[in-house]
Amino acid sequence: MRSLLMIFAKVPEAGKVKTRLAETIGDDKALQVYLTLLQHTHDIAAKVEVDKLLFYEGDVESFDMLDYYRIPKTNQQGDGLGERMNNAFIRSFSQEYEKVIIMGSDCYELNTEIIEQGFKDLDSHNFVIGPAADGGYYMLGMRNLESSVFENKTWSGPDVFLDTILDFKKLNATYSILPTLSDVDYEADMSDELKDEVGI
Repeated sequence: MRSLLMIFAKVPEAGKVKTRLAETIGDDKALQVYLTLLQHTHDIAAKVEVDKLLFYEGDVESFDMLDYYRIPKTNQQGDGLGERMNNAFIRSFSQEYEKVIIMGSDCYELNTEIIEQGFKDLDSHNFVIGPAADGGYYMLGMRNLESSVFENKTWSGPDVFLDTILDFKKLNATYSILPTLSDVDYEADMSDELKDEVGI
């Protein structure tokens, strides 16, 4: 089955990424953290044997560290996060992919095995979802386009994961839940390993 891993990220610019984290460690350190997260995201995604496409929020023509790697990139399209994710899935399914997963670039705990498990679970489920500790999700996958899962959500709120599960139930769809992981949004979310890596 043709499979695609979509990675959502922001163009790494000081003052525009990890703004909540920057409140305690400053813009420059927050940028360093985000660059480390992008590197981690690339490293774990590169080992998954599926097609990949990086969707940037920001100027896709800007040079950044991921230009060194062979992951094609494009712009996110749409006003809000839900619309942008939905448009990415519309694009992917129009290109005849049969299993599509979207993931962010904020999760230092995420690894290759979990991504691979997500694609494997789509062999027998309509959806797969990876809950984030803050109530959102770090990964969402589906076998067919279902735009309703991106509607009526308060993005970055505490109920996004639960509301999405309710959407699955309304659709009478089968779904798999991956391990709960933490995104890095605040200094308290940073592991000792990540702090050591960026010198905090």
